[in-house]
Amino acid sequence: MAGPSHYIMPLPELDRPTKLLIVASPYYKDISDHQIAGAVAEIEAAGATHEIAHVPGALEIPTTIGIAERMSNFDGYVALGCVIRGETTHYDTVCNDSSRALQLLGLQGLCIGNGILTVETYEQAAVRADPKQQNKGGGAAAAALHLIALSRKWGRAEKGMGFTRELLAKGGETV
Repeated sequence: MAGPSHYIMPLPELDRPTKLLIVASPYYKDISDHQIAGAVAEIEAAGATHEIAHVPGALEIPTTIGIAERMSNFDGYVALGCVIRGETTHYDTVCNDSSRALQLLGLQGLCIGNGILTVETYEQAAVRADPKQQNKGGGAAAAALHLIALSRKWGRAEKGMGFTRELLAKGGETV
């Protein structure tokens, strides 16, 4: 018996060139390849560009995004990985800590689509990663694109507070 269908929002229209960084852990390489294929297809469908960075595991994904945010010029990020439950509590640590770190980066204003799969079995991961099935990589890319569009819609040309050169010349201060 099939469950309820899920609504998939249409991709946002981007007002200017957009560049995303896909950060992927190829720990399960075939799963990762499917996730990346789905993400790239969504990014290209929106008319955006991308780069891909590979990292050893899911715990390194948020750190890589944090470094890229400080040192590069990406508009948003797509986090792709897969954590399959094993025999130890390491699964819980990796799932919770990677998710929490991505959430904290998002709350700082980064536009991140979280496509780190947390599953019980390899078979569950394969269905979720496959672009022809659940396409969670594509969904994560779409989420990042929507966040970028919202941040641009709500953003200000100048976010800083204090003095600006123009106002200093006029003897004023920004609020």
